[in-house]
Amino acid sequence: MMAVSACDSNPLKGLNPLDRLNPFGAGKEEANRGTIGYIQGFLGGVAVDEPRAALIGRDILSSGGSAADVAVAVSFALSVTKPSSASLGGGGICVVHDVQKNVTETLDFLPRAPSGFPPSAVQPVAIPGTIRGLAVLHSKYGKLAWTKLVTPAETLARFGNQISRAFAYDLNRLSPAAMADPEFRKVFGQEKGGEFVREGDYLKQLDLSAVIGRLRGRGAGDFYTGLLGRQFVTAVARAGGAINIKDLRAYKPLWRPTLKIPYIKNVTIHFPIMPGPSGVLSAQVMGMLIEDNNWEDYAPPERNHLMAELSGRAYSAQGRWLKSDGSTAAPPESLVSKDVVKSLMEGFQNDRHTALPNAGTGPAQTLDNNVGTSFVAVDNEGSAVVCALTLNNPFGVGRIAQGMGIILAALPAPLGRGLDSLGVMLGVNNIHNIFYYGAAGTGSIAVPEILASVAMGAVQPKAGEGLGTAIAAKRVYNGGDPDVTYYEQGLADGNVSALGKLGHRLAPVSGMGLVNAIYCPTGVPNKDGMLCSIQTDPRGFGLASGAE
Repeated sequence: MMAVSACDSNPLKGLNPLDRLNPFGAGKEEANRGTIGYIQGFLGGVAVDEPRAALIGRDILSSGGSAADVAVAVSFALSVTKPSSASLGGGGICVVHDVQKNVTETLDFLPRAPSGFPPSAVQPVAIPGTIRGLAVLHSKYGKLAWTKLVTPAETLARFGNQISRAFAYDLNRLSPAAMADPEFRKVFGQEKGGEFVREGDYLKQLDLSAVIGRLRGRGAGDFYTGLLGRQFVTAVARAGGAINIKDLRAYKPLWRPTLKIPYIKNVTIHFPIMPGPSGVLSAQVMGMLIEDNNWEDYAPPERNHLMAELSGRAYSAQGRWLKSDGSTAAPPESLVSKDVVKSLMEGFQNDRHTALPNAGTGPAQTLDNNVGTSFVAVDNEGSAVVCALTLNNPFGVGRIAQGMGIILAALPAPLGRGLDSLGVMLGVNNIHNIFYYGAAGTGSIAVPEILASVAMGAVQPKAGEGLGTAIAAKRVYNGGDPDVTYYEQGLADGNVSALGKLGHRLAPVSGMGLVNAIYCPTGVPNKDGMLCSIQTDPRGFGLASGAE
């Protein structure tokens, strides 16, 4: 869905967006911050994979919250409305731009492996990072009170909300064997019939609401060092897992720099430094697209060929730098340098597919894996947050912490698998401190490449194109090994035929993940008025809201 706004008709247009007054009158601004309607005119925007969480994010923007506040409120809401990917037992990765400090950085609060497993553990469970990560984000960049951000999720869990199509889709893909678990039946089972709840059913999660209520009142620390932490460790053990209370207490979110790819007009595209290959791959593909510098002139078949060639080159080369634990053998910044980007482009041909070195000839793979969920937020001042949340598997380990309603995260897989389905990027002019573009995607190992192609389609469109067209466009991807070019079903027959004639070995797939994005071509802030396109992926069931 889309929300587009132009502020030319706004009576406050002549004012600097950072100085606009709210309807409560001069001198009362801060006293009324936190009340819906505090911000008039341009709100910013939010795009989320699940509609109810998006509406909560919009309310936070309307109340004068920062993009970081939106991220906190949306993440807590998703733990209720889409816990298959965003449980409090999981974690995430974000790129954050703060307009006050003109800083853009990575926040890593991904679920991590504990220090060890006792022989009694049958379900390896990861240390959750969501709660402490959100608390750290709020403490550094939040404006509204913590309680205002947590309360909407608590209310949803306590009084119930209708199951959205987004979550019903996840439940429909869950194995019926999950209903054998008493906690799954308790939380997600229908009162009668022995089946999972369905789209439109009301779902109350009273155990989860009690946890969120305690976090609202006592803060995130209680989950890691207090009563909630001890309760969680005990509940994990009852579910067949094992988490050492010392590991839980020692968990720390990590602030890191970003990977930077220079673009035109002093705009820098930022990608996260994170475990696994995703951040590096996205940056490398984006760097190659910028190096090629012909996107706007290419016809669709030429764009498809370009994306297949570039993604194949980047993905096939990751074996040279990606270690088994998901770390990189060289500093991540060095892997996205201009020299490396140029070396990856060597031998590229517009008129034929170039065989990839050392690529196998194995069977085609399934690309759509339903891992993770994402959102993008920008506020009216130009601060922005893009995040991808995960349990490392759909529904994590398939177990719920008894008495807490929290779905438990799986361990990170070798070579960063699972994490390679997460992607976030942010386009900012750091010289003039202006936000232009933010996108996040999940649900496919092709996501790092897809983010780059969507960005190019949005910011370098042909006539009649734009962000919506770029996200909806059928996708093409080559993972390097095997040397197969995958295309989404529905790609025009002429485009498929053109790829075949260029020498691509082709395989159709049903999907390649979901992308949320916001593109503001005039930039935010902008004293002359702001225009933004806010989009969710038509392949999913999310919602974009905001602007005005």
